[in-house]
Amino acid sequence: MTRYIGLDAHSESCTIAVLGQSGKRLRYERLQTSAELLKSFIKEVPRPRHLCMEEGTLSEWLYEELTPVVDKLVVVLPDRTPGNKSDLIDACKLADDLRRDAIRRPVYKAPGCFRTLREAARTHYVLQRDKVRTKSRLNALCRGCGHPELGKSLYASKTRTEALKQLPEHLRPRAALFGQQLDALLECTSQAESWLREECSRVPIVKRLATAPGIGLVRAAYLVAVVMTPHRFRTARQFWSYSGLAVVTRSSSDWVSDGSGKWRRSKTQQTRGLNHNRHPLLKNVFKGAALQITLMPEHPLGQAYQRLLMTTKPNLARLTIARRLAAAVLSMWKHGEDYDPSKHGEKTM
Repeated sequence: MTRYIGLDAHSESCTIAVLGQSGKRLRYERLQTSAELLKSFIKEVPRPRHLCMEEGTLSEWLYEELTPVVDKLVVVLPDRTPGNKSDLIDACKLADDLRRDAIRRPVYKAPGCFRTLREAARTHYVLQRDKVRTKSRLNALCRGCGHPELGKSLYASKTRTEALKQLPEHLRPRAALFGQQLDALLECTSQAESWLREECSRVPIVKRLATAPGIGLVRAAYLVAVVMTPHRFRTARQFWSYSGLAVVTRSSSDWVSDGSGKWRRSKTQQTRGLNHNRHPLLKNVFKGAALQITLMPEHPLGQAYQRLLMTTKPNLARLTIARRLAAAVLSMWKHGEDYDPSKHGEKTM
Protein backbone atom coordinates (compact mmCIF):
# COMPACT_ATOMS: atom_id res chain seq x y z
CA MET A 1 0.00 0.00 0.00
CA THR A 2 1.38 3.38 -1.02
CA ARG A 3 1.80 5.97 1.73
CA TYR A 4 1.33 9.64 0.86
CA ILE A 5 3.29 12.16 2.91
CA GLY A 6 2.53 15.87 3.10
CA LEU A 7 5.25 18.17 4.42
CA ASP A 8 4.55 21.74 5.57
CA ALA A 9 7.98 23.24 6.13
CA HIS A 10 8.92 26.38 8.05
CA SER A 11 12.21 27.83 9.23
CA GLU A 12 11.88 26.41 12.77
CA SER A 13 9.44 23.51 12.52
CA CYS A 14 7.99 21.08 9.99
CA THR A 15 4.63 19.32 10.15
CA ILE A 16 4.36 15.92 8.45
CA ALA A 17 1.14 14.00 7.77
CA VAL A 18 0.96 10.46 6.39
CA LEU A 19 -2.16 9.25 4.56
CA GLY A 20 -3.07 5.80 3.29
CA GLN A 21 -4.55 4.95 -0.11
CA SER A 22 -8.08 5.46 1.21
CA GLY A 23 -7.23 8.94 2.53
CA LYS A 24 -7.17 7.89 6.18
CA ARG A 25 -4.66 9.77 8.29
CA LEU A 26 -2.16 7.20 9.53
CA ARG A 27 0.27 9.39 11.36
CA TYR A 28 1.38 12.98 11.85
CA GLU A 29 4.26 14.63 13.64
CA ARG A 30 5.82 18.04 14.29
CA LEU A 31 9.59 18.09 14.03
CA GLN A 32 12.39 20.60 14.17
CA THR A 33 13.54 21.70 10.72
CA SER A 34 16.46 19.31 10.45
CA ALA A 35 17.33 17.10 7.50
CA GLU A 36 18.37 14.23 9.76
CA LEU A 37 15.17 14.30 11.82
CA LEU A 38 12.99 14.47 8.73
CA LYS A 39 14.81 11.60 7.04
CA SER A 40 14.64 9.39 10.12
CA PHE A 41 10.87 9.97 10.36
CA ILE A 42 10.28 9.26 6.67
CA LYS A 43 12.33 6.07 6.81
CA GLU A 44 9.91 4.72 9.41
CA VAL A 45 7.05 4.98 6.88
CA PRO A 46 6.75 1.72 4.89
CA ARG A 47 7.48 1.85 1.16
CA PRO A 48 6.33 2.83 -1.36
CA ARG A 49 6.15 6.37 -0.01
CA HIS A 50 5.38 9.52 -2.01
CA LEU A 51 6.01 12.99 -0.60
CA CYS A 52 4.59 16.40 -1.52
CA MET A 53 5.65 19.83 -0.27
CA GLU A 54 5.17 23.46 -1.23
CA GLU A 55 7.64 25.64 -3.12
CA GLY A 56 9.47 28.04 -0.82
CA THR A 57 12.81 29.10 0.61
CA LEU A 58 13.53 25.63 1.99
CA SER A 59 12.18 23.57 -0.92
CA GLU A 60 15.40 23.26 -2.92
CA TRP A 61 17.43 22.17 0.10
CA LEU A 62 14.74 19.73 1.27
CA TYR A 63 14.33 18.33 -2.24
CA GLU A 64 18.00 17.40 -2.39
CA GLU A 65 18.00 15.96 1.13
CA LEU A 66 14.76 13.95 0.95
CA THR A 67 14.84 12.63 -2.62
CA PRO A 68 16.99 9.57 -1.72
CA VAL A 69 14.57 8.39 0.99
CA VAL A 70 11.26 8.55 -0.95
CA ASP A 71 10.01 6.89 -4.12
CA LYS A 72 8.47 10.08 -5.50
CA LEU A 73 8.82 13.72 -4.47
CA VAL A 74 6.61 16.50 -5.84
CA VAL A 75 6.97 20.24 -5.20
CA VAL A 76 3.91 22.43 -5.84
CA LEU A 77 3.20 26.14 -5.88
CA PRO A 78 1.24 27.34 -2.84
CA ASP A 79 -2.49 27.46 -3.44
CA ARG A 80 -4.90 29.81 -1.71
CA THR A 81 -7.81 27.90 -0.20
CA PRO A 82 -10.75 29.30 1.78
CA GLY A 83 -11.69 28.06 5.21
CA ASN A 84 -9.60 27.00 8.18
CA LYS A 85 -5.83 26.88 7.89
CA SER A 86 -3.09 25.35 10.01
CA ASP A 87 0.17 23.51 9.49
CA LEU A 88 -1.53 20.14 9.93
CA ILE A 89 -4.38 21.03 7.57
CA ASP A 90 -1.86 22.16 4.94
CA ALA A 91 0.22 18.99 5.31
CA CYS A 92 -2.86 16.76 5.01
CA LYS A 93 -4.05 18.67 1.95
CA LEU A 94 -0.69 18.24 0.23
CA ALA A 95 -0.73 14.50 0.91
CA ASP A 96 -4.36 14.18 -0.20
CA ASP A 97 -3.77 16.12 -3.44
CA LEU A 98 -0.89 13.78 -4.22
CA ARG A 99 -3.06 10.75 -3.41
CA ARG A 100 -5.88 11.93 -5.69
CA ASP A 101 -3.46 12.98 -8.45
CA ALA A 102 -4.86 16.51 -8.09
CA ILE A 103 -1.55 18.39 -8.29
CA ARG A 104 -2.29 21.41 -10.48
CA ARG A 105 0.95 23.41 -10.48
CA PRO A 106 4.04 21.24 -9.96
CA VAL A 107 7.45 22.90 -9.79
CA TYR A 108 10.38 21.45 -11.73
CA LYS A 109 13.42 20.58 -9.63
CA ALA A 110 16.79 19.26 -10.80
CA PRO A 111 19.17 18.91 -7.85
CA GLY A 112 22.81 19.39 -8.76
CA CYS A 113 22.08 20.51 -12.35
CA PHE A 114 24.18 23.61 -13.20
CA ARG A 115 24.34 24.36 -9.48
CA THR A 116 27.28 26.78 -9.56
CA LEU A 117 26.04 28.51 -12.72
CA ARG A 118 22.63 29.01 -11.14
CA GLU A 119 24.15 30.58 -8.03
CA ALA A 120 26.31 32.87 -10.17
CA ALA A 121 23.28 33.90 -12.23
CA ARG A 122 21.20 34.58 -9.11
CA THR A 123 23.96 36.68 -7.58
CA HIS A 124 24.48 38.70 -10.75
CA TYR A 125 20.76 39.30 -11.22
CA VAL A 126 20.19 40.48 -7.64
CA LEU A 127 23.20 42.80 -7.64
CA GLN A 128 22.27 44.20 -11.06
CA ARG A 129 18.74 44.90 -9.83
CA ASP A 130 20.03 46.60 -6.67
CA LYS A 131 22.35 48.76 -8.77
CA VAL A 132 19.45 49.93 -10.93
CA ARG A 133 17.35 50.67 -7.84
CA THR A 134 20.09 52.78 -6.31
CA LYS A 135 20.43 54.78 -9.53
CA SER A 136 16.66 55.26 -9.56
CA ARG A 137 16.80 56.62 -6.00
CA LEU A 138 19.45 59.14 -7.03
CA ASN A 139 17.39 60.19 -10.03
CA ALA A 140 14.26 60.57 -7.89
CA LEU A 141 16.17 62.66 -5.36
CA CYS A 142 17.40 65.00 -8.10
CA ARG A 143 13.98 65.31 -9.71
CA GLY A 144 12.41 66.08 -6.34
CA CYS A 145 14.58 69.16 -5.86
CA GLY A 146 14.28 70.47 -9.41
CA HIS A 147 17.69 69.26 -10.69
CA PRO A 148 16.92 66.21 -12.90
CA GLU A 149 20.10 66.82 -14.93
CA LEU A 150 22.32 65.97 -11.94
CA GLY A 151 21.26 62.30 -11.77
CA LYS A 152 23.93 60.90 -14.07
CA SER A 153 26.61 63.15 -12.54
CA LEU A 154 25.99 61.48 -9.17
CA TYR A 155 26.63 58.01 -10.60
CA ALA A 156 30.40 58.40 -11.00
CA SER A 157 32.63 59.18 -8.03
CA LYS A 158 34.71 61.57 -10.19
CA THR A 159 31.80 63.93 -10.92
CA ARG A 160 29.84 63.35 -7.72
CA THR A 161 31.63 65.95 -5.59
CA GLU A 162 30.73 68.82 -7.91
CA ALA A 163 27.20 67.55 -8.40
CA LEU A 164 26.62 67.38 -4.63
CA LYS A 165 27.45 71.06 -4.30
CA GLN A 166 24.54 71.93 -6.60
CA LEU A 167 22.01 70.07 -4.45
CA PRO A 168 20.23 71.69 -1.47
CA GLU A 169 22.30 71.32 1.67
CA HIS A 170 19.79 69.10 3.50
CA LEU A 171 19.84 66.56 0.63
CA ARG A 172 23.60 66.23 0.23
CA PRO A 173 24.16 63.62 3.01
CA ARG A 174 21.49 61.31 1.58
CA ALA A 175 22.82 61.67 -1.97
CA ALA A 176 26.38 61.03 -0.75
CA LEU A 177 25.34 57.84 1.04
CA PHE A 178 23.45 56.62 -2.03
CA GLY A 179 26.58 57.34 -4.06
CA GLN A 180 28.71 55.26 -1.70
CA GLN A 181 26.18 52.44 -1.96
CA LEU A 182 26.31 52.66 -5.74
CA ASP A 183 30.13 52.50 -5.75
CA ALA A 184 30.05 49.32 -3.67
CA LEU A 185 27.36 47.79 -5.87
CA LEU A 186 29.31 48.60 -9.03
CA GLU A 187 32.32 46.76 -7.64
CA CYS A 188 30.24 43.79 -6.51
CA THR A 189 28.41 43.64 -9.84
CA SER A 190 31.72 43.62 -11.71
CA GLN A 191 32.95 40.70 -9.61
CA ALA A 192 29.64 38.87 -10.05
CA GLU A 193 29.82 39.27 -13.82
CA SER A 194 33.37 37.91 -13.86
CA TRP A 195 32.20 34.92 -11.85
CA LEU A 196 29.22 34.41 -14.15
CA ARG A 197 31.38 34.52 -17.28
CA GLU A 198 33.82 32.08 -15.72
CA GLU A 199 30.99 29.62 -15.03
CA CYS A 200 29.58 30.14 -18.53
CA SER A 201 32.89 28.96 -19.99
CA ARG A 202 32.27 25.57 -18.33
CA VAL A 203 28.77 25.13 -19.81
CA PRO A 204 28.91 24.78 -23.62
CA ILE A 205 25.16 25.27 -24.14
CA VAL A 206 25.43 28.84 -22.82
CA LYS A 207 27.82 29.80 -25.63
CA ARG A 208 25.48 28.23 -28.18
CA LEU A 209 22.40 30.10 -26.95
CA ALA A 210 24.41 33.32 -26.81
CA THR A 211 24.67 33.26 -30.63
CA ALA A 212 20.95 34.15 -30.87
CA PRO A 213 20.31 37.86 -31.60
CA GLY A 214 19.81 40.05 -28.55
CA ILE A 215 20.64 37.24 -26.12
CA GLY A 216 24.34 37.49 -25.36
CA LEU A 217 26.27 35.60 -22.73
CA VAL A 218 24.53 36.99 -19.62
CA ARG A 219 20.99 36.42 -20.90
CA ALA A 220 21.97 32.96 -22.12
CA ALA A 221 23.28 32.18 -18.64
CA TYR A 222 19.96 33.31 -17.15
CA LEU A 223 18.10 31.05 -19.59
CA VAL A 224 20.14 27.96 -18.74
CA ALA A 225 20.00 28.69 -15.00
CA VAL A 226 16.19 28.96 -15.03
CA VAL A 227 15.16 26.35 -17.62
CA MET A 228 17.98 23.81 -17.05
CA THR A 229 16.64 21.46 -19.74
CA PRO A 230 14.56 22.24 -22.87
CA HIS A 231 12.82 18.87 -22.75
CA ARG A 232 10.51 20.18 -20.05
CA PHE A 233 8.57 21.80 -22.91
CA ARG A 234 7.09 19.68 -25.67
CA THR A 235 6.08 22.65 -27.84
CA ALA A 236 7.08 26.28 -28.24
CA ARG A 237 3.66 27.35 -26.96
CA GLN A 238 4.37 25.72 -23.62
CA PHE A 239 7.66 27.61 -23.47
CA TRP A 240 5.87 30.87 -24.33
CA SER A 241 3.47 30.32 -21.46
CA TYR A 242 6.32 29.64 -19.00
CA SER A 243 8.08 32.80 -20.24
CA GLY A 244 4.98 34.98 -19.88
CA LEU A 245 4.52 35.41 -23.64
CA ALA A 246 1.23 33.52 -24.01
CA VAL A 247 -1.78 35.61 -25.01
CA VAL A 248 -4.83 35.11 -22.75
CA THR A 249 -8.34 36.04 -23.92
CA ARG A 250 -11.36 36.29 -21.66
CA SER A 251 -14.97 36.73 -22.75
CA SER A 252 -18.47 36.10 -21.49
CA SER A 253 -21.91 35.69 -23.09
CA ASP A 254 -20.29 34.72 -26.40
CA TRP A 255 -23.49 33.66 -28.17
CA VAL A 256 -26.72 35.57 -28.83
CA SER A 257 -29.91 34.66 -30.66
CA ASP A 258 -30.59 36.37 -34.00
CA GLY A 259 -34.35 36.05 -33.52
CA SER A 260 -34.85 33.22 -35.98
CA GLY A 261 -33.82 30.43 -33.65
CA LYS A 262 -30.16 30.50 -34.71
CA TRP A 263 -27.18 31.50 -32.63
CA ARG A 264 -24.39 33.82 -33.66
CA ARG A 265 -21.31 35.12 -31.90
CA SER A 266 -21.80 38.39 -30.07
CA LYS A 267 -19.67 41.40 -30.90
CA THR A 268 -18.58 41.96 -27.31
CA GLN A 269 -14.98 43.02 -26.80
CA GLN A 270 -12.72 40.25 -25.53
CA THR A 271 -10.24 41.03 -22.77
CA ARG A 272 -6.71 40.26 -23.95
CA GLY A 273 -3.41 40.17 -22.17
CA LEU A 274 -0.36 38.05 -21.36
CA ASN A 275 -0.45 35.23 -18.83
CA HIS A 276 0.45 36.17 -15.26
CA ASN A 277 1.59 32.69 -14.19
CA ARG A 278 5.09 32.87 -15.62
CA HIS A 279 8.77 33.16 -14.72
CA PRO A 280 9.49 36.91 -14.61
CA LEU A 281 13.21 36.58 -15.32
CA LEU A 282 12.58 34.72 -18.60
CA LYS A 283 10.06 37.36 -19.64
CA ASN A 284 12.65 40.09 -19.00
CA VAL A 285 15.22 38.17 -21.04
CA PHE A 286 13.06 37.81 -24.14
CA LYS A 287 11.51 41.28 -23.89
CA GLY A 288 14.98 42.83 -23.60
CA ALA A 289 16.29 40.76 -26.50
CA ALA A 290 13.28 41.71 -28.67
CA LEU A 291 13.83 45.39 -27.88
CA GLN A 292 17.46 45.05 -28.96
CA ILE A 293 16.41 43.32 -32.20
CA THR A 294 14.23 46.31 -33.10
CA LEU A 295 17.48 48.28 -33.39
CA MET A 296 18.95 45.75 -35.89
CA PRO A 297 17.32 46.70 -39.24
CA GLU A 298 19.59 44.39 -41.26
CA HIS A 299 18.69 41.26 -39.33
CA PRO A 300 15.79 39.08 -40.60
CA LEU A 301 13.96 39.51 -37.30
CA GLY A 302 14.55 43.26 -37.42
CA GLN A 303 13.10 43.33 -40.94
CA ALA A 304 10.14 41.24 -39.76
CA TYR A 305 9.56 43.80 -37.01
CA GLN A 306 9.46 46.64 -39.54
CA ARG A 307 6.91 44.72 -41.62
CA LEU A 308 4.78 44.06 -38.56
CA LEU A 309 4.66 47.78 -37.75
CA MET A 310 2.67 48.36 -40.93
CA THR A 311 -0.34 46.49 -39.52
CA THR A 312 0.39 45.98 -35.81
CA LYS A 313 0.95 48.16 -32.76
CA PRO A 314 4.62 48.41 -31.67
CA ASN A 315 4.08 46.54 -28.39
CA LEU A 316 2.37 43.63 -30.14
CA ALA A 317 5.05 43.59 -32.83
CA ARG A 318 7.75 43.30 -30.14
CA LEU A 319 5.75 40.49 -28.53
CA THR A 320 5.70 38.62 -31.85
CA ILE A 321 9.47 39.02 -32.20
CA ALA A 322 10.00 37.84 -28.61
CA ARG A 323 7.88 34.75 -29.28
CA ARG A 324 9.78 33.94 -32.48
CA LEU A 325 13.08 34.35 -30.65
CA ALA A 326 11.92 32.11 -27.78
CA ALA A 327 10.87 29.42 -30.26
CA ALA A 328 14.25 29.66 -32.00
CA VAL A 329 16.16 29.40 -28.71
CA LEU A 330 14.15 26.35 -27.65
CA SER A 331 14.81 24.66 -30.99
CA MET A 332 18.54 25.46 -30.86
CA TRP A 333 18.75 23.97 -27.39
CA LYS A 334 16.83 20.81 -28.22
CA HIS A 335 18.71 20.06 -31.45
CA GLY A 336 22.15 21.29 -30.38
CA GLU A 337 22.42 23.80 -33.23
CA ASP A 338 23.89 27.27 -33.45
CA TYR A 339 21.64 30.15 -34.43
CA ASP A 340 20.87 30.31 -38.17
CA PRO A 341 19.14 33.58 -39.21
CA SER A 342 18.18 32.13 -42.60
CA LYS A 343 15.68 29.80 -40.93
CA HIS A 344 13.42 32.71 -40.05
CA GLY A 345 12.72 33.46 -43.71
CA GLU A 346 9.61 35.50 -44.35
CA LYS A 347 7.49 33.73 -41.75
CA THR A 348 5.67 35.81 -39.13
CA MET A 349 3.79 34.64 -36.06
